[in-house]
Amino acid sequence: MEGGRVVDEGAVIARVRAGEPEAYAELVRAFTGIALRAATALGAGSDAEDVVQQAFFKAYCSLGRFRDGSAFRPWLLSIVANETRNTVRSAVRQRSVVGREAALAEAEPLIPESADPAVAALEDERRAALLAALDRLSDDHRLVVTYRYLLEMDEAETAQALGWPRGTVKSRLNRALRKLGQLFPEEIEARGESKESKGSGEGGGGRWRT
Repeated sequence: MEGGRVVDEGAVIARVRAGEPEAYAELVRAFTGIALRAATALGAGSDAEDVVQQAFFKAYCSLGRFRDGSAFRPWLLSIVANETRNTVRSAVRQRSVVGREAALAEAEPLIPESADPAVAALEDERRAALLAALDRLSDDHRLVVTYRYLLEMDEAETAQALGWPRGTVKSRLNRALRKLGQLFPEEIEARGESKESKGSGEGGGGRWRT
């Protein structure tokens, strides 16, 4: 979508290939938002804008290899994911979950309650715990959950973006959700204990004032 209207990706790409490079700006405007969300969710942090700019540049340079009839969004997001890994490979695990939480705060995609009651809870108090649990998943599991639920991509788009068969998407998603369902309560409990320790005044020797 761009400005409330649907962008005809195939037509835009055809125009670029025919010698109208300025038409590429339509794709940039249409997909910058979700590309930034993807880069941030995958750990780019403050580098997200640079990652997205580089991803759009690489996508432009690779349009000659783009398969006609394919969807542009998952193809672009696969480039965003690769660029994120290349840019922040050594720091991705150190990125603050708080930064990702803020970047995704305006998005409200929910993991369906049918997947797991604990995983489904994305209220403000639990969002940070969920993202912390996501950070403890393997790269493949974190990617498939991020694409399917945080970025609201369907199964086919997720398969295209990750370069996996749809059966692999299903199986890894199921395993990721089971693991996430185990980790999420741990994160909730850990956060609760952290709040209790702060509230008890440990290390300060003080008492609650009334």
